[in-house]
Amino acid sequence: MDLVAGVDSSTQATKIVVVDLATGRTVREERAAHPPGTEVDPGAWWAAFAAAGGVLDGVAAISVGGQQHGMVLLDAAGEPVRDALLWNDTRSAGAARDLIDELGGPARWAAEVGTVPVASITATKLRWTARAEPEVAGRAARVLLPHDWLTWLLAGRPAGAVTDRGEASGTGYWSTVTGEYRPDLLRLAFGRDLEVPRVCGPGERAGSVAEFVPGAVLGAGTGDNMAAALGAGAEPGDVLVSIGTSGTVFATHDRPSADASGVVAGFADAAGGYLPLVATLNAARVLRAGADLLGVDLAELDRLALSASPGADGLVLLPYLEGERTPNRPTARGAVAGLTGANATPANLARAVVEGMLCGLADGLDGLVAQGVPVRRVLLLGGGSRSAAVRAIAPLVFGVPVTVLAPAEYVALGAARQAAWALTGEAPGWARPEESTESPPAGVGEVSSAVRTAYAAVRDGGG
Repeated sequence: MDLVAGVDSSTQATKIVVVDLATGRTVREERAAHPPGTEVDPGAWWAAFAAAGGVLDGVAAISVGGQQHGMVLLDAAGEPVRDALLWNDTRSAGAARDLIDELGGPARWAAEVGTVPVASITATKLRWTARAEPEVAGRAARVLLPHDWLTWLLAGRPAGAVTDRGEASGTGYWSTVTGEYRPDLLRLAFGRDLEVPRVCGPGERAGSVAEFVPGAVLGAGTGDNMAAALGAGAEPGDVLVSIGTSGTVFATHDRPSADASGVVAGFADAAGGYLPLVATLNAARVLRAGADLLGVDLAELDRLALSASPGADGLVLLPYLEGERTPNRPTARGAVAGLTGANATPANLARAVVEGMLCGLADGLDGLVAQGVPVRRVLLLGGGSRSAAVRAIAPLVFGVPVTVLAPAEYVALGAARQAAWALTGEAPGWARPEESTESPPAGVGEVSSAVRTAYAAVRDGGG
């Protein structure tokens, strides 16, 4: 049996899956935890990779999917000059506003690179570092993203690092419009040039592995959302909604997006197309917070939510527990609105928790539609998709059929697809594991409209 491996270096953990090249069936897997926080020593990711890497014996190719946007600054000797700033570190929100103004506004950024800067984007973290830590910035010679850094180490720290167009499109200094880096925007952010990784094409071999399985083919790797789209086998009309630590709403598309509102990030994908994406900071954590508030476990939260009526009798939860990225409100906080003596029940609060989280994601769905992305159905994945209440209520809120994908490490599986592509020269046609499809019931339009209108009134009131 020929084997390939895919790696998901996420915010929480390194996950490695080893799959059969012919079928895509997972034959073994391992994981190792990462430390918490929004600022992490990148050496912790390599240590986690090493801890999980015992499953790699015998693989013919490896590729790495990783959390997007994280800033890994290296000196001339290839050593980190500071801990990596992760996507969910919001200290660069002011830098994002400054960069938007300096280039001429959000519409200019969208037209130039496809994405309007927010605190998650790498360019804003470079600006923050240059201004807040000039001594650190002065020692920096190269900037990589988390997956770039791991790929570089796997290759034995060669002279040049590599990335792919999907990962590069999340930096703010690579353009989906031209397919090239924008050195002028990197200089705008950091004040001077930095070395950046070479961008590999879809399926291109990035070199060979020097660690764990020397000589194995090394794929270019990609960002986690791009890898998830590969792993889920997304087709035109499929919109993926991932409910993890953050929430993401994204789809493969045949043309670049340029959303001047900043709601939709106009990323590239890992297969030669585009990946318009909306991200929220608050997703599955909202469910956990609701359960904790009610003093119940997640199963009981589901039961309570499903016992309440749609709309929770007017109770609305705004789920901005950790600030928010979409809309761009890094200092916002959550809120409960519409509370009365009549609707103050555990069931209504549980329902409002689920509906509020899903309404935040539905705002993302609206953003994709506004960019011309067709929506035939939603593919639901991530830890939050295990919730019975989420499965039942999602079609009511989204207003389209929802297919729940079977539990799997989709980012790692997407990276494994990329490894297979690099090995054989062809994208593999592995089957996608689907679990169930829930269609909206009759009359869902009226229910969805009422729930989302109530939510929008609270959201637009400032949260």
